[in-house]
Amino acid sequence: MSTDTMRAGVVVEPGTFAVQDRPVVTEVPDGWVLIDICAVGLCGTDYHIFEGKHPFLAYPRVIGHELSGRVLEDTDNWSAGDLVVVNPYLSCGDCRACRRGKPNCCSKIEVLGVHRDGGLVPQLAVPAQNLYAADGLTSLQAAMVEFLAIGAHAVRRSGVTNGDTVLVTGVGPIGIGAALFARLKGAHVTLLDLSTERLAMAADKFGFDSGHTSVEAAIKATDEGYDVLFDATGHGGAIEAGFPAVAHGGSYVLVSVVKDDITFNDPEFHKREMRLIGSRNALKVDFDWVMSAFRDNLIDADALSSNVISLDDLTIAFGELAADRAGLIKAIVQLNE
Repeated sequence: MSTDTMRAGVVVEPGTFAVQDRPVVTEVPDGWVLIDICAVGLCGTDYHIFEGKHPFLAYPRVIGHELSGRVLEDTDNWSAGDLVVVNPYLSCGDCRACRRGKPNCCSKIEVLGVHRDGGLVPQLAVPAQNLYAADGLTSLQAAMVEFLAIGAHAVRRSGVTNGDTVLVTGVGPIGIGAALFARLKGAHVTLLDLSTERLAMAADKFGFDSGHTSVEAAIKATDEGYDVLFDATGHGGAIEAGFPAVAHGGSYVLVSVVKDDITFNDPEFHKREMRLIGSRNALKVDFDWVMSAFRDNLIDADALSSNVISLDDLTIAFGELAADRAGLIKAIVQLNE
């Protein structure tokens, strides 16, 4: 490999992952910071890109948006070697959402590894405002902050309070994150997933011993429905099936995104005075909440990390990981340190 290039993890086309040479970063824009990438978490989005299921993506694409890194050189606000978490949502700063303090749903948002090349590379330049200090965390923990922040953001938007009954549908990484942070708020959490293996994993690793494999069973288990329901299934039919499980006066939080139209019975919706909430990405306050939970040992990072692999190993493992995610929470690619 030339000193003018660096090795990057690229989804070349649907079904093909390769390690390819990419130009090294030679110019860093004003207000941006160059970092050495330490670790990269693999996300459902990455697997969807590999499977050709992402609707807004041009191939080839350097993937990776769950990132930890170390600042390469001293800047006005950072010292060389500082461990940071990368917020991968690059916002415009000018649209109405940005002006109202909601850059997570910027109308012109670009997500690293999706709309532009991501961080499965040794070095990456990132806007300084998108770096958060990860003092007290390991590089592996820092690489898991972003996906947990999505669940934390959903919980914060939901207004979950102590004693609420919560149903989380879809026990993948995002659903687990929502369940963990709802429990930290004092809620009584029940899980719903078609996979008994995933429910058993959630019980074994995180102590969520209340779980169901059908929405009918979840509804039957409660007399009045759930105060808050979080959908993390990514399935339109599952979202529609969840409406009857929400209690009167309750909230339905759509964390997952589907391309389908979602329909529901309006009288049933209105008689409950139900709140329907969309939750997208996360804000700095959510990243901070996750990092605080790690520092205070409120969340077991080791239980979240399914396996740690090298970039070279990923050339073979990527297809295997994408094909069988039943027992997988978070695979992490370690680059530097």
